[in-house]
Amino acid sequence: MKEETSMNKHEQVATAPEQSSDIQQKVQEMREFYADAPEVGKTALENALREMELGEPASQMESAGRVGSRQGTVSELTMLIPFAEGGAKRLRGLLQLREGNFQETDRVGTVHDMRFVFLDNDTKLLFATAYDGEWDAYIDDFATKIPNELDLLFCNCEGWPGIRNPSVKDWIANYQIPAQGWYVANPNLSVAEAKRLQRVGKALDEFLDKVSE
Repeated sequence: MKEETSMNKHEQVATAPEQSSDIQQKVQEMREFYADAPEVGKTALENALREMELGEPASQMESAGRVGSRQGTVSELTMLIPFAEGGAKRLRGLLQLREGNFQETDRVGTVHDMRFVFLDNDTKLLFATAYDGEWDAYIDDFATKIPNELDLLFCNCEGWPGIRNPSVKDWIANYQIPAQGWYVANPNLSVAEAKRLQRVGKALDEFLDKVSE
């Protein structure tokens, strides 16, 4: 047991200089990236370096599968898609009528959020979402659980083959743009876990209210 403890201490001492060297390397690379930046950027970098934590993050950016990134259990999907003729008008009308109501998405059970942004004079759609798990499973869930809703939304985009079409994954991957940088506040908190915690919190609040009466 003493021998094992001694080995652990030796490992900690051995890795400390390596970590310090790695951080110094990152700082040097950041300064090189900003060597030709505006003066306000250079000043901001030096100020930020005094406050910045460059150690190991809570979670690393990894592959979400075929396309996209994942941190912990949460993955991202961002697409930039040209609209079909008349598609922007139809989709805008649909979204306005729905007023943010996408309750059917809860049937998928893994969707954290979705955003629809119209760009370049309504010629392109920026679609972004965060979800739990792997890319392939996410697309399969939409195809099996809310196929009509997906076709209603994305039929307004150029070349949409239909969510039931075997080529739909190739279509999605063609327009998907992986995030180069991405922050997740709670990378290991799934949609299901968040809802469970919400229920527990609500029940606890109700219990405390009754106790205090």
